[in-house]
Amino acid sequence: MLNARAWQKELTRDPLQSVYLLAGEELLIIEAGDALCRRARELGYTERVSMDAGSKFDWNELASAGAALSLFATRRCFDLRLPSGRPGRKGAEVISQWCAHPPADTILLIRCTTWSRKHAAAWSRAIEQVGIAVQLTPPSPDKMAAWLGERLRLRGLDADADALNWLAQRTEGNLLAATQEIDKLAILCPASSRLLRTTLETLVLDSARYDAFGLVDAILLGDSSRAMRVLRGLRAEGEDLVPLLGLLVSQLGVASRLAGATDFSAQARLERLWSTRQSQFRCALGRQGNARFWQRLMVWAGRIDRMSKGQAHGNPWIETERLLVAICQPRAAAGLAKV
Repeated sequence: MLNARAWQKELTRDPLQSVYLLAGEELLIIEAGDALCRRARELGYTERVSMDAGSKFDWNELASAGAALSLFATRRCFDLRLPSGRPGRKGAEVISQWCAHPPADTILLIRCTTWSRKHAAAWSRAIEQVGIAVQLTPPSPDKMAAWLGERLRLRGLDADADALNWLAQRTEGNLLAATQEIDKLAILCPASSRLLRTTLETLVLDSARYDAFGLVDAILLGDSSRAMRVLRGLRAEGEDLVPLLGLLVSQLGVASRLAGATDFSAQARLERLWSTRQSQFRCALGRQGNARFWQRLMVWAGRIDRMSKGQAHGNPWIETERLLVAICQPRAAAGLAKV
């Protein structure tokens, strides 16, 4: 698969490929796909057909549309949205047949917002044989500030390192929220402005994505300050604690089984962990590799669950904070746990 930088070069091609697969983060997929559609239109692909391949999608529609002659233009672009990245048996068959015999004067664009190595199959390999596949991943936390700086420069703005780091923290990896903030700054600030942190603090809203999976990422990596920020954000947004505790218990169970396994890699495969998540669990077990430790935390989480349901005394949110600190800082667990 190509990366984002190679994709920009690919858009300069004439003629374009007959089939494209864009997979990865939603905002990046939207932007990359729309850029391709604009380029296609410049080259005469004036008819655009959009399709959403959900669970009830009839793949015969795509097959029939590809075989039919265009009534409105000599060149067509089919924009197929496949969020799950899994076309199923029928979809895989239709895509593979399309790649084997691409319709003349036609482009097929497939957008997938869920993708991993597990999604790679005969149909995606068929695309790579006749067209282009691109994986667009969001910037890692340590690259987020640089990504924001580049986006600001594209809008005619600049910012110092302190301002970019602050903006990265406030948007918490939410690319859509970050882009919206940059659009707002482009409207409010004069062109060629150099933005300081004080300016951003005045103009930028707190649009951090306080989500449960982000919380899991933080605690596995031992980032207690971020874990507290995300948890308090969830509470402020009125989130129910019970589903969050269910997720925590499930991840504590995974940690316990990995800690007790004689072969980490083999157990990780049984748990169906992606390589990124494996790295996070390795980090957590590096702080505390005793399976009993993780089992005790599961019991603790169960007690908090009873609190949240009114079946035990105590403040479940405060107790959850204590639990998260114990996960991030195992040495503190003995003084914090009451199980």
